Amino acid sequence: MTGIVLVVALVAFGVVTGATSGLLGVGGGTLMVPFLTLAAGMSQHAAEATSLLVVLPTAIVGSLVLRRRGIGDLGLALRFGALGAAGGIVGALLALALPGHVLRIMFACFLLLVSVRLVRDSLVPR
Repeated sequence: MTGIVLVVALVAFGVVTGATSGLLGVGGGTLMVPFLTLAAGMSQHAAEATSLLVVLPTAIVGSLVLRRRGIGDLGLALRFGALGAAGGIVGALLALALPGHVLRIMFACFLLLVSVRLVRDSLVPR
């Protein structure tokens, strides 16, 4: 994709990713990274870095909307956020140490595990 088509596709996918993240509580990276690597032609490293940059504003806005409705634990969220930021540094450094093809395989395995867990949990009656 090039030019205006790519810009329109990125904007549309950004809106879909944000809405899906807010609706389902999933990290946008599970949607965004495959799109950026497959449709936009980004490297795995660049796609993951871009996804991480997008997560912060998306999470903040979604959290504020839910918090206004009285849903969520702000203290717990702040603690997880601080620990997540520290973990993000470690994870980013590890990602940079890996070749792109290895990182892509690891990401694919992660998506496979998440999908298996989601299917399993949806089939088990609660």
